[in-house]
Amino acid sequence: MARVYKNWERLVRATLDREQLRNAGQGYEGRSSGIAGAVPLPPSLGRATNIDAILQAADEIQPEDPNVARILCEQAYGMAQNLDPNSVGRGVLQFKTGLMSVIKQKLAKRDGGRIDRNRDIEHLWEFYQRYKRRNRADDFQREEQRWRESGTFSTSLGDALGMKKVLVTLRALVEVMEALSKDADPDGVGRLIKEELQRIKNADATISGMPYNIVPLEAPSFTNAIGVFPEVRGAISAIRYTEHFPRLPSNFEISGRDPDTFDLLEYVFGFQKDNARNQRENVVLTIANAQSRLGIPVQPDPKIDEKAINEIFLKVLDNYIKWCKYLRIRLAWNSLEAINRDRKLFLVSLYFLIWGEAANVRFLPECICYIFHHMAKELDAIVDHGGEASPAPSCIAENGSVSFLEQIICPIYDTMASEAARNNNGKAAHSSWRNYDDFNEYFWSPACFELSWPMRRDSPFLLKPKKWKRTGKSTFVEHRTFLHLYRSFHRLWIFLVLMFQALAIIAFRRGHINLDTFKILLSIGPTFAIMNFIESCLDVLLMFGAYTTARGMAISRLVIRFFWCGLTAVFVTYVYVNVLDERNDRSSNSFYFRIYLIVLGVYAALRVIVGLLLKFPACHALSEMSDQSFFQFFKWIYQERYYVGRGLYEGMTDYFRYVLFWLVIFLCKFTFAYFLQIRPLVSPTNTILDLPNLPYSWHDIVSKNNNNVLTLASLWAPVIAIYIMDIHIWYTLLSAIIGGVMGARARLGEIRSTEMVHKRFESFPEAFAKNLVSPQTKGMAFNRQAPEVSQDTNKIYASLFSPFWNEIIKGLREEDYISNREMDLLLIPSNRGSLRLVQWPLYLLSSKILLAIDLAIDCKDTQADLWNRICKDEYMAYAVQECYYSIEKILHSLVDGEGRLWVERIYREINNSISEGSLVITLMLKKLPLVLQKLTALLGLLRNEKPEEKGAANAVYQLYEVVTHYLLSSDLREQLDTWNILARARNEGRLFSRIEWPKDPEIREQVKRLYLLLTVKESAANIPKNLEARRRLEFFTNSLFMDMPSAKPVCEMMPFCVFTPYYSETVLYSSKDLRDENEDGISTLFYLQKIFPDEWENYLERVNEGKSTGNAEVQQSKSELELRFWASYRGQTLARTVRGMMYYRRALMLQSYLERRSLGVDEYSQTDSLTTEGFELSREARAQADIKFTYVVSCQIYGQQKQNKKAEAVDIALLLQRNEALRVAFIHEENVEAEGKREFYSKLVKADINGKDQEVYSIKLPGDPKLGEGKPENQNHAIIFTRGEAIQTIDMNQDNYLEEAMKMRNLLEEFRGNHGIRAPTILGVRENVFTGSVSSLAWFMSNQETSFVTLGQRVLASPLKVRMHYGHPDVFDRIFHITRGGISKASRVINISEDIYAGFNSTLRKGNITHHEYIQVGKGRDVGLNQIALFEGKVAGGNGEQVLSRDIYRLGQLFDFFRMLSFFFTTVGYYVCTMMTVLTVYIFLYGRVYLAFSGIDEAIAKQARMTGNTALDAALNAQFLVQIGVFTAVPMIMGFILELGLLKAIFSFITMQLQLCSVFFTFSLGTRTHYFGRTILHGGAKYRATGRGFVVRHIKFAENYRLYSRSHFVKALEVALLLIIYIAYGYTDGGAVSFVLLTLSSWFLVISWLFAPYIFNPSGFEWQKTVEDFDDWASWLLYKGGVGVKGDDSWESWWDEEQMHIQTLRGRILETILSLRFLMFQYGIVYKLHLTGNNTSLALYGFSWVVLVGFVMLFKIFTYSPRKSTDFQLVMRFMQGVVSVGLVVALCLLVAFTRLSIADLFASFLAFIPTGWAILCLAITWKKVVRSLGLWDSVREFARLYDAGMGTIIFAPIAVLSWFPFISTFQSRLLFNQAFSRGLEISIILTGNKANVEK
Repeated sequence: MARVYKNWERLVRATLDREQLRNAGQGYEGRSSGIAGAVPLPPSLGRATNIDAILQAADEIQPEDPNVARILCEQAYGMAQNLDPNSVGRGVLQFKTGLMSVIKQKLAKRDGGRIDRNRDIEHLWEFYQRYKRRNRADDFQREEQRWRESGTFSTSLGDALGMKKVLVTLRALVEVMEALSKDADPDGVGRLIKEELQRIKNADATISGMPYNIVPLEAPSFTNAIGVFPEVRGAISAIRYTEHFPRLPSNFEISGRDPDTFDLLEYVFGFQKDNARNQRENVVLTIANAQSRLGIPVQPDPKIDEKAINEIFLKVLDNYIKWCKYLRIRLAWNSLEAINRDRKLFLVSLYFLIWGEAANVRFLPECICYIFHHMAKELDAIVDHGGEASPAPSCIAENGSVSFLEQIICPIYDTMASEAARNNNGKAAHSSWRNYDDFNEYFWSPACFELSWPMRRDSPFLLKPKKWKRTGKSTFVEHRTFLHLYRSFHRLWIFLVLMFQALAIIAFRRGHINLDTFKILLSIGPTFAIMNFIESCLDVLLMFGAYTTARGMAISRLVIRFFWCGLTAVFVTYVYVNVLDERNDRSSNSFYFRIYLIVLGVYAALRVIVGLLLKFPACHALSEMSDQSFFQFFKWIYQERYYVGRGLYEGMTDYFRYVLFWLVIFLCKFTFAYFLQIRPLVSPTNTILDLPNLPYSWHDIVSKNNNNVLTLASLWAPVIAIYIMDIHIWYTLLSAIIGGVMGARARLGEIRSTEMVHKRFESFPEAFAKNLVSPQTKGMAFNRQAPEVSQDTNKIYASLFSPFWNEIIKGLREEDYISNREMDLLLIPSNRGSLRLVQWPLYLLSSKILLAIDLAIDCKDTQADLWNRICKDEYMAYAVQECYYSIEKILHSLVDGEGRLWVERIYREINNSISEGSLVITLMLKKLPLVLQKLTALLGLLRNEKPEEKGAANAVYQLYEVVTHYLLSSDLREQLDTWNILARARNEGRLFSRIEWPKDPEIREQVKRLYLLLTVKESAANIPKNLEARRRLEFFTNSLFMDMPSAKPVCEMMPFCVFTPYYSETVLYSSKDLRDENEDGISTLFYLQKIFPDEWENYLERVNEGKSTGNAEVQQSKSELELRFWASYRGQTLARTVRGMMYYRRALMLQSYLERRSLGVDEYSQTDSLTTEGFELSREARAQADIKFTYVVSCQIYGQQKQNKKAEAVDIALLLQRNEALRVAFIHEENVEAEGKREFYSKLVKADINGKDQEVYSIKLPGDPKLGEGKPENQNHAIIFTRGEAIQTIDMNQDNYLEEAMKMRNLLEEFRGNHGIRAPTILGVRENVFTGSVSSLAWFMSNQETSFVTLGQRVLASPLKVRMHYGHPDVFDRIFHITRGGISKASRVINISEDIYAGFNSTLRKGNITHHEYIQVGKGRDVGLNQIALFEGKVAGGNGEQVLSRDIYRLGQLFDFFRMLSFFFTTVGYYVCTMMTVLTVYIFLYGRVYLAFSGIDEAIAKQARMTGNTALDAALNAQFLVQIGVFTAVPMIMGFILELGLLKAIFSFITMQLQLCSVFFTFSLGTRTHYFGRTILHGGAKYRATGRGFVVRHIKFAENYRLYSRSHFVKALEVALLLIIYIAYGYTDGGAVSFVLLTLSSWFLVISWLFAPYIFNPSGFEWQKTVEDFDDWASWLLYKGGVGVKGDDSWESWWDEEQMHIQTLRGRILETILSLRFLMFQYGIVYKLHLTGNNTSLALYGFSWVVLVGFVMLFKIFTYSPRKSTDFQLVMRFMQGVVSVGLVVALCLLVAFTRLSIADLFASFLAFIPTGWAILCLAITWKKVVRSLGLWDSVREFARLYDAGMGTIIFAPIAVLSWFPFISTFQSRLLFNQAFSRGLEISIILTGNKANVEK
């Protein structure tokens, strides 16, 4: 054991030394040191004790008194021993052992003698007294009391931080003394300690305070001024306990504050203490912020206005009030007027407490309403009863304990968890289990009150599912079928079919409109009725699974509609058939025709009237007011009534806008459809119908005797397919135009270059002051203007603008986007001095003085002409004026006496000359360069910190000589020389002998600025040099001129929270991550240095500044950390996101500081300065920012990461230390040994004064919170820790910028703006994709994404009014959403795209989603093809799940027709049209192959003279343009034109085409189609981790093959096979040329799908890599699978994984149907062989199967494994040889003596390949059957053969191209062109050749 102790001691000492070094370099941000850092505290000990704080105090005290430190350590050890005596907890034994070694080490310092522990308590008491006196603890208390009473501070922030640390140590000492005092002498030290403890308890908890989040309610803080704010004090007072409330029991403990309403609610309902603490702060801040908007209370005892209370009450309980109204039940209160403010606060607090502890039940907002409804009544009874409070009966357990969690939440949670367990990890059918929506919708019916209160455990709602029995869905069943597309959007499909029918009738009637044509057109009536009936049938069919549990009214409506639509369809069809009979009967009196018209007219009128009343905005209010049961019945039949989705209408203006939008699209679409699609097919259709029996070259079964029906189908099918999807093309075109116009109107792109920034800089201050400066700040600026100084408005605006602009520039320098010199040139002077003009940044004025001097030297005209030439460049004029006045001011401050008189005389003479226009006469302008030289020398001396008065005096004298004897005219020179005062001083040597060295900051600033103004010669066009810095400044300055709400003062702005979910992504790159080299020898750091060269140089310049002093080891450690941050800020890391979001706090602190809000009586103090120095240390500014802004990162597994000592946990802790306002929420899991179960807690932590995690709140959960999708569950558990009225959702790969953060308060004002008939509930925000520079692929993705998040969402928000929430960084109305289910949905799989459901939910609940582009947030995107494919697969799969969802169904049903169109084509409709684009290729080619196989294409071409090619060409051209991404690029190009200019847009588009963007878009088309289709057919949508690193790694061939084999390669080879057969057997008039033109798009698709993964693969065509890839692929292909073998290692394992999606019988049937298409090839080719001649007998096809079986048997013989026939190896080899020879001989004889040709052999091969694939697909589909027959091994070998063949086909061209070295070079240029343009030598990177790289 001695050795163990010794090792522990060495470890501890080494750690202490290392931490001391680290803290020396990092100061306050250092990591935990000493014992607390060296001996990590296990979570099981840290949760219930302050052991960690005691050890921290021991570290603090150790140098001063080791004995006291030893006492503290022993007490900590004793506490650990008492908590876990057997050391069963994780890490407890190691902790005890390590701590014991430290204690022994401290004992060793006592010279080996024994220590008398009997005196420990006395020693501790004496030290406590000394420590208190030395650190003035009593003074702290007095200061704290003075602070609370007056609201003023007398200590600096540094002192306050010191106080905080002292208080932490004192708290630890007090706790240890309290523990030891039990054994102390009660008459001695024990009595003194007891008195001290009582005094502390009575001293308002200064020392014994609890950790707090934002507002120190339990423990007032010296560093936190929030408690001083009047609105906060008023809010705390508002919730304080009054005598009217029931008394709390005497044993109810409250520490550090007065009792309040939360204490009563906690006691009555058994809410958790930390839940009460959390929501107490939440309510206090909510009340305080509501009050601050109405006005700051100024009375000594602040009171909250009734209006503020009412606003909070109505907003928080708005959903509850609507729920009660919907169910027609009484509210929990009689009326708003009948309840007082205390009761309102009680109800609000109760709601928040229920919500805060509801855990997963938060996804059930109406369930929370139900719980609140009953608990509010219980509360009402308890409060009205008076007396002593008693627990609520509903929350009392059988053992008498009171717990809301156990009695209310746990039963609901347990039921939900049981249902979630049935989903089989997302693989089970949605219809087999209840999801969150099903549970919530139970409360949409009055039947929910059958649940009773307290809740009946035997209620159907709480019924847990049995093993094989479903519990039943609620109002909707998510069956997996494409039929949902028709059911949800049946109005769209009916409209398209009816229009197609009408246009076709008109076309076939040759365009003649007469009565006969009209009667035929009326056939749309039966079509409409039948399609409506189909929709009602689907309603009935797709509700299966909910009939037993759905509401009776809902079932009744389905039945009524089914019979009504059925009878209508039968009746209308019957009548119309009779109308047709009458049409053929000339003698008819048209009786049925008249009846038909009446029926159609009445029905149409009813539909129009009901439709208008339900959908037309102006009529909607009338329909809502109508209580007529007859009308309500028809309204109910027409449209289902849900709790959500009522009132989905917009204002008349918005309505007419999107109606007009769609009318334009319809006009274009149907004109195109009629003239280019339908009418050209009329003539060939009629001809084909009239043709006699055509000769078929195969055995035709369907078409031959049925008017060539399949021929007509093959002709019309591609056209119909394009007809269905081309509406999306027209939408894309029109939305691009409308979006461009709207962007131009919004003034986007007005400033898009640095030249434009220069030209318009003069107008920036006024625009900035107008939009981004609060009225208070502007008022202060104008009021502080001295009366003697003229009110120069421009100078005032510049003084307002300068502090903000300078902070932006400093921020750019901190981020290393600009250098120190660029920063100096970009900074703008404060403009607060006495100089009489506006001072602009030096980069605008650089070299202007030199140019002006050149103009002056060359001047041969008058003064006016010279000035006019100078004024042509306004900044030259500014430079000249500033230089002139600055020289005067500087010289005036330098000299006194005669020297000052000379300066005044010179300037007086020059001013007189200027006023007289004789300057060119007064001054010898050609001598100005000499004056400039002397002046520059003087300024060069003056700008030094160290005074050099003698040198400066000499320089001034030389300047005097030059000015007097060279610059001035001779007359003036003589006057000065003979000036007695000056002459006497000069003769006596007193002139300029004494210099006043400049000390005034204003003068020093002017000296430095004037020196730079005279010496800088750089062109302003090159500043800043960095492209990102330019882009940010351009966007920021452009946004100043865009429409935005005016800025409110910070104290009146809407409070908000930023919320980031995080799982296990990269937090901070480690040194190892940065320096580890990939297979090419490239490290991440090397890559970043090359791709960001200027930023790397700026970083080196910054870090090298501070290296001159300090400990070398510390400096190295600090530099290493800085390097890690520098690299991480250029990746997609959490560190980058946190830095960006914390800019909000910095901006608010700056804005608040400049507003100078006082903490006393006056609302604003009138200071005389707008300086920003020290704003980050201002406690008032920090407190104001903390009231308005919080940042919570939900690190779901942070607790596990800490336990496992993961690097991510260390990095997150580092972020907490560097950002004091950052909070981290995580889920903590504990194993309860006694009960054998796990407990889960939601925890919130922050960094304490020592840099360690400090637990703020810990709220127990009912169980594992992850019942659904991970991300929304992660958000849900942590959302209770958010604050404010708005919440911005930010992903962990985003960024933010200081200049954009300054506009946040403007954006939040949009919630109060006019955006239609409803206030906004989600504010959409523009994104800037910052990953576009990595590669060409990243650029494509960046442009595509940027187009969507700008122009696309601009149009969706207005005029279409269908913008949803597409992810981040939208800003939510927090109260609206947390009371309506949260900011996302979490049901397993169905809500895989969780974000967009927040938009659906918001819209269905009468929300309004807007979009704003004057502010932007950075966003990272995937940068490699595999990453992009995985991301698009996730999104496409998510859209496939959306098709099945109830949200899509309800929006599709409840939107008006035109808004429904917008919604469809911008959500799932986009993917439907994408899929139709690919299906068009299949439809066209299968149609052509059918014509080729049947042999009638040539006959038709000759006899019908196919004039239908116009329609076919139009269809194929449209398909091709969509396929290659032309229409995807249209909005992109429009965005380029708008924001970059026309020339740059054209150049960018051409560059993209040259970089093969069309190949990329075609490939993406296949990705989206595959995952969307597969998800609807089989499911399988899942979150796909894409990784967010830098992709310069070569992807192996096998990896690409695994990823794209089934999604792209198989489909591409199928299309290629179709094309080969078409060219082999098809007929075209123009021969091969015509064939190529007709099938160009298809060949392009084949090439793109097969080779895009290798074209866009770094080093994809390097020979060495190709060889390695082949070896890797071959070994993967041949490696046997087995248990535990992953698909990445074995083909067999991968092949098994690829079949996992086929799970259900319905899926197997669909797969079987789809697989049968491959049998067509063999059927067709058999009849085309020379061997068969003209024989069309069906027996030929049967014989071909015999041949196929024979070949299969031969294959089995050749592949029979010798291992399974060891006794017959020789026999088997002999048989294989005989068969081989026999087969060759047989083929030769057949070719020689029959009509079998070599071509027939190849044709047979082509025939059998797809047939074999069909058999494989069928075998996989019916795997169990095949396995039972013992054929599975054979199937696997066939499949391996197919994959080997496909891989060979793809690999062969790659291998050939790899032979040519220039191909690899060209590919690198293609992939990394963007990086080349920025100086990246990618060839060096990819080859790993670093020889020429500068070290």
